[in-house]
Amino acid sequence: MMKSIRVIVLGKLIANQDNPNKMSISGFTRLVRNMRRTDNYEPILIRRCKLNTKYYQIINGYHRCRALLQLGYKNVDCIVWDVSDQQTNILIATLNRLNGRDDIDGKINLLRLLTKDTTAKELSKLLPYTTKQIEQLVDLRKIVSTGELKKNAKGFLNTLVFFVTDKQNKVIEKAISKLGEQVKDIKTKAAKRAAALTVLAEYFIDHINK
Repeated sequence: MMKSIRVIVLGKLIANQDNPNKMSISGFTRLVRNMRRTDNYEPILIRRCKLNTKYYQIINGYHRCRALLQLGYKNVDCIVWDVSDQQTNILIATLNRLNGRDDIDGKINLLRLLTKDTTAKELSKLLPYTTKQIEQLVDLRKIVSTGELKKNAKGFLNTLVFFVTDKQNKVIEKAISKLGEQVKDIKTKAAKRAAALTVLAEYFIDHINK
């Protein structure tokens, strides 16, 4: 596989329509803030277009390209790979999904280092955590021992990902909307959905045990 790093005109990069990876508005906003703040970014992974060799297809880095465009960049650093259609599709299907899992102790230590120079509120604008989550993570080290830390931290550190059909999603959303009063004091949408899903699960467990 031929690899090279080149500076390429941003306008010559074309998105891959088969890429299933989507970023939330808040996630994209954080990406832009980080790139503006550091003026650094991971090079875009691309390949030359077959039909028009003057252009390049993005394999990995579509959202970075959008952020760079918004920030006013004209040229971008790219890694050019000479790969087939099949190899490209495999890369697209895996590059955004092969992620490790954060070690709780390591995550907390890292956040403690960051909060020495930056407030939790400012960090929440750059990281995928709310101000309250950052404060809770940092405070965990002060409150509990390492053994208890992993036990107590699980409640809000675990990531749950699953896929549903449109029909299933409508049923789920309808059920969650019925719990408005029970989650009205929770501010973020993600936290509300997590709380509502927990209430529904507890309700189900209580009824099957009767």
